[in-house]
Amino acid sequence: MSEVSATPHSAAQSRHTNITIPDGLNSISDLLEQSFTKFADHPAFTCGDVSYTFAQIEQKSRALAAWLQNNSGLQPGDRVAIQLPNLIQFPIAAYAVLRAGMVIVNTNPLYTPTEMRHQFKNSGAKAVVILQEHLGKLAQIKAETDIIAVIETGYDDLSQEVTQNVTEGHVGFCQLLTHYTNATLTNRQSTLSDICLLQYTGGTTGVSKGAALDHRNMLANTLQLIDRFSAKCAEASEIYVCPLPVYHIYAFTVNLIVQASMGNHNILITNPRDMDSFIGAMQGVRFTGMAGINTLFVGLCQQPAFAKLDFSGLKLTISGGSTLTSATAEIWQKVTGCTITEAYGLSECSPVLTFNIPGKEEIGSVGLPVINTEIQFWDDEDQPVADGEEGQLVARGPQVMQGYWEMPEESKKVLTPDGWFKTGDVGKRLPSGVVKIVDRLKDMILVSGFNVYPNQIEDVLTQHPHILEAAVVGEPDDTTGERVCAYITVTEAVETDAVIGFCREQLTGYKVPKKVTVLDELPKSTVGKILRRELRNT
Repeated sequence: MSEVSATPHSAAQSRHTNITIPDGLNSISDLLEQSFTKFADHPAFTCGDVSYTFAQIEQKSRALAAWLQNNSGLQPGDRVAIQLPNLIQFPIAAYAVLRAGMVIVNTNPLYTPTEMRHQFKNSGAKAVVILQEHLGKLAQIKAETDIIAVIETGYDDLSQEVTQNVTEGHVGFCQLLTHYTNATLTNRQSTLSDICLLQYTGGTTGVSKGAALDHRNMLANTLQLIDRFSAKCAEASEIYVCPLPVYHIYAFTVNLIVQASMGNHNILITNPRDMDSFIGAMQGVRFTGMAGINTLFVGLCQQPAFAKLDFSGLKLTISGGSTLTSATAEIWQKVTGCTITEAYGLSECSPVLTFNIPGKEEIGSVGLPVINTEIQFWDDEDQPVADGEEGQLVARGPQVMQGYWEMPEESKKVLTPDGWFKTGDVGKRLPSGVVKIVDRLKDMILVSGFNVYPNQIEDVLTQHPHILEAAVVGEPDDTTGERVCAYITVTEAVETDAVIGFCREQLTGYKVPKKVTVLDELPKSTVGKILRRELRNT
């Protein structure tokens, strides 16, 4: 596609020749078609009181794909935004877009009209699948976009098998599934280099950018993940709880692609902030796996009802998206009997680059690179540092994106001509060969010329018996340039001076927080990541 800002062909080839994609797999949809047939009678997705087998998911996604191909006005390669929470409508829509030979644009349903405008305009989306309660936001910006088709749905559509009160000019999700049940779907022969997903970054360092991921990227990362945790994850045998939003690349890949390709059952949690409903959805289920992030694990372990669940089947708990603290890993194992296996990745890498070996985790690390992935650490001159020294983590592998959609200059900043992707994270290789992430480059605090990494201090803070969560940022200081400031939430009242004393016992003087502030709640993204940038502005 000419609209993609990619690295030179030589770099793309070097990234794409390291992993063998099985014959007959030219796209993610080819992989899914195999699962639909092989695991037809197995449960695929459950959400609330609705549960579908792989055969039902196949039938419903085929109907929507046929409409997209024949009646929507869209062409192969056009972009379709999916702006939904964790409902079964999401995998149906995502698989339909892929089967129709089009490109998914994952979109946060909580986006404001301004954020929607940017993402829809930048991606050139021609259609959107959206919750009815968000149609008001779409109406404010639709005229400024290329959207010609709006598929609307409600929370209870699949229970009722109809979309209620469809807006004039729009189409109802369930009506399409019914009317096009017997429609013919044209099998478009995608190539491995065709874009299949635009995954927008969180925009933490500026305007949100769309990582252009092709079928090869996604297939490679799927095979890399199956290779890494297959010992703890068998085909057609697992029940995975999915509380993270599937519009985020982490859950999209792990749950909608990897687990589905293995014929496993995903339980979608629509609103993980509603802990009672979340835990209720897990009761009576012998779940075997879960992918989450640090704050989610902390929140669950604070709930007495969670500790009463049946954890006898739990084999694999995956952590990613943000740093896992040692205190969280400890309490999770105490409550569930299962270790947490930490991984590391980014939207630009489909997303996983490194993954601990399940059952052999090195706590405090993000594990070894997944197969066919090179990891180096570079200094400010883009030169590799010695093992054990800190540097910017750079990666090369078949899962690395083609570039940022319609942003050639941004692509050049992070992709080198020979295929290395600059992550913006500081890390190092430990003696055992595993990778440790120290922090984000942009979050580093400079105190009297010394580098201070918030992750280290946050890990110490959360070991305090009364501190639940912590976030550390730098603030201007006339004497030292910056000073370390900590924001915490607590389970019991604490004296801030005592917290500083606790840190002083475990940290070098310049790393000890000069200010500690107790908050009722730390600012978080919709995925649950703590937003340090908002604390800098307080």
